[in-house]
Amino acid sequence: MRVTIVAVGRQRSGPEAALVTDYLERFERTGRALGIGPARVVEVEDRRGGGPPSEAALIVAVLPKDALLVVLDERGAALDSVEFALRLRGWADGGARDLALAIGGADGLAESLRARADAALSFGRMVWPHLLARAMLAEQLYRATTILAGGPYHRP
Repeated sequence: MRVTIVAVGRQRSGPEAALVTDYLERFERTGRALGIGPARVVEVEDRRGGGPPSEAALIVAVLPKDALLVVLDERGAALDSVEFALRLRGWADGGARDLALAIGGADGLAESLRARADAALSFGRMVWPHLLARAMLAEQLYRATTILAGGPYHRP
């Protein structure tokens, strides 16, 4: 199952970008044997300033065909890492060839995109900067594959 992180906004080089790259490389190495990965980041940017509805259209335009869509939203399910790993495994075992994880812009996600999503996940009720949300998601993808592979990285 290939993974696409679709994120609104551009991430310049820096420590957050380095974290995303590092964790996604680890994810790819660990997930390969599990049939999960590789992962890529696709950035979209609404230059016209149309807000969440315009951003939603840009996100939908870059989704892989027939991808399972999961949005990151504060109203989504707050899973622990093991639950997320099991959900990831379930999506892959359920036949999903592509998983798209969408991170909205500063004003969140349009209701139309949330309604279209197959699932919604939350990093908790706190609001996180979008650049950190990417790094946190990349780390959780890596953590999930180490959990599924029985590796020592995750210590509950």
